[in-house]
Amino acid sequence: MGHSHSHSHSFDLAIPKLRRILLIVLAINAGMFAVEIVAGLTAGSVSLQADALDFLGDSMSYAISLFVLGMALKWRAGAALLKGLSMGAFGIWVLGATVYNALLGVVPGAFVMGSIGMAALIANVISAALLFGFRKGDANLQSVWLCSRNDAIGNIAVMLAAGGVVATNSGWPDLAVAVVMATLALTASSLVIRRALSEFRAPKLSAA
Repeated sequence: MGHSHSHSHSFDLAIPKLRRILLIVLAINAGMFAVEIVAGLTAGSVSLQADALDFLGDSMSYAISLFVLGMALKWRAGAALLKGLSMGAFGIWVLGATVYNALLGVVPGAFVMGSIGMAALIANVISAALLFGFRKGDANLQSVWLCSRNDAIGNIAVMLAAGGVVATNSGWPDLAVAVVMATLALTASSLVIRRALSEFRAPKLSAA
């Protein structure tokens, strides 16, 4: 019990710093959403569009995290559950968009994919670095960390896809990356949902 109290006290002391970090990361993600959605639509890249929507989802995620920061565990677990479900919905949407673009046979603009993918990677590495110290917190904080980590992996994949589009002169590398991003989202969604549900069932929740 003493260890749990000490961990909770340490977390409470870290809240002001975490709030500042979340505000910075929220601004980064909102800005990148605007950049990527325009670039993705212009280049005809489903992976860039998917990544843009991921940035939008992350912005909403960070906003929710800011809202429940310092609240009782049941509220933080509820926020994590909502974000986990959102991540799952994103994964399903990307799979559907991938099928749609495959049927259209669009060849995306590789240069735009590569350059915007690099900018997005830099943004996500900065975000992940800022959030690194909070990656082992509750389900809510864990979901925030997973968002940035998965985004960085996705950005690298987008840049590789850009090279693949040039090499093959087809849109299949772009579609393959979209599938990877959907898989990452669904996997992270499952992890966050399980963690959130376990916190809902935790005995300490009744006292929170």
